[in-house]
Parts: sequence; structure tokens; C-alpha cells
Amino acid sequence: MDIETASKCLSELGNPHRLEAFRLLIKAGPEGVSVGDIQRHLNIPKSTLSHHISHLVWAGLARQEREGRVLRCTANFELADQLVAYLCAECCSGLDVVPMEEQEEA
Repeated sequence: MDIETASKCLSELGNPHRLEAFRLLIKAGPEGVSVGDIQRHLNIPKSTLSHHISHLVWAGLARQEREGRVLRCTANFELADQLVAYLCAECCSGLDVVPMEEQEEA
């Protein structure tokens, strides 16, 4: 994952409704959940939910599939895993700290 993709994903997850919806998709697992069920769980208007889901789809964090009259959403678990791995990739690896004296000389 590159910084642009990570930034795009994090930007879209920066909205509380989108973050709640994404967490619900993660909780639902690979079977996903219908848009109607998401709406009932989050208790937000359908038009608002549609807007938020479209942002998640645009970022690649969610997928939508029509099953007859039902629109089912699933999380993109691969991208979610890549995002978490990207964020934690250098955990506890330490920093090369430049002493203040060297910064002032530059």
C-alpha cells in the first residue's frame, strides 16, 4: 500500500457514520449485510446512508452487489488488512533522531 491509498481510506473513514458503517460490514463478515439492515442498525436516513456507502465504495473499502431487489454490501477485507499493516509496518522500530545542534547548523 502507498501513502496515497492509505490517505484516501483514512479520509473516508474519518466520518463517524462511514466508520460505523464500515465496522458493521467488518462485523457482518464475508456474507455482508443489506443496505436496509445497515440503515436499521445505524438509524440514519437511506439517502444519507447511500452517500456514505458510496464514499466507502469509492475508496475501495466496501463492495456492493445486487441480489434481486436487495443491495448487499461487504467489506473489502484485503484492503482493510493492508491498511492496518501499512499503519503498523514500522511499529517500535525507533526513529533516527537528529540532535538539535545539527538541525540548527543546517
